Amino acid sequence: MTAPTSAPPGLSVRPATPDDASAVCALLNEIDVLEIGRADTELAEIQADLKHPEVDLERDSWLLFEGARLIGYGLLWDDSGGERIDVDHYIVPGRLPGALHLFDLMETRAAERAAANGASRAVVHLHLTLAPTMDVDALRGRGWQQVRRYNVMTRQLSSTADPLPPSPPGVTLRPCLEEADRRRAHALLQESMTEHFDFQYRTYAQWLDDIDAERVDWSLIWLAHVDGLGDAGLLRTHNDRATMAWIGNLAVLRQARGRGLGSHLLRHGFGHYAALGRDRIGLGVDTDNTSNALALYERHDMTLDYGVDTWELILPVTSG
Repeated sequence: MTAPTSAPPGLSVRPATPDDASAVCALLNEIDVLEIGRADTELAEIQADLKHPEVDLERDSWLLFEGARLIGYGLLWDDSGGERIDVDHYIVPGRLPGALHLFDLMETRAAERAAANGASRAVVHLHLTLAPTMDVDALRGRGWQQVRRYNVMTRQLSSTADPLPPSPPGVTLRPCLEEADRRRAHALLQESMTEHFDFQYRTYAQWLDDIDAERVDWSLIWLAHVDGLGDAGLLRTHNDRATMAWIGNLAVLRQARGRGLGSHLLRHGFGHYAALGRDRIGLGVDTDNTSNALALYERHDMTLDYGVDTWELILPVTSG
């Protein structure tokens, strides 16, 4: 980790504020077009990030300017309360000195956050597409390495090809319209995801902040009740992306797997959004998922849209 210095000549850095959400969204969409061929970032996502109570904007966000033009953005957050720290880093092409300056600032802050948690090191994670605007050779030169790959999978929808499926015997779905069901959805998600890579336990209040509960349409989150097992599956979706409907979580408890419950939840999502007139649906999946989720999605005609790598940097932490 390089000690932070002043910004390179011609560049300046300041923290973000909630009023910067539109400018940040425009920057990320400019980068989206270069990396995946289309603008794919919604303003509401950026607004949620910038108001998250666990992000101290003054110290955990960075806007990089070339004159008056925004060319880079960084954000840091801590879900673990321990050594694991997450960062986002975006940069327009051809601005390597500025990109590295942002990494200087972000890595230093990550070590500070981990130290404040009492950790002996910081394990920092960053997600980048497979063709990022960031120079990955320079990233490797700082000690970052790829540790995991995720696929963004998509599928075309139509009302004729994707009717709502009948429920299997003993299975009923219900939307999370009541507070008790929302709490059950949270508990089921925490239990079913424990073996997943990068899982961090979140309290109910933290989870509500993470999903920006004030704008969630709870009718688009379903619990699956299985006779003899109780609530054993969850499908969390949202309909606020311009390019496609989105599945945020599909979770099935270990004791309920192998019964076709995951397939039923997936097909329910297809049918629901086809009936709403959406023509495309997507989700993200860990390609090394121990529950073989990738194969499930492929069986249901979901195909690769683009890939995302998790990059990791391990930093020493010195107590203050």
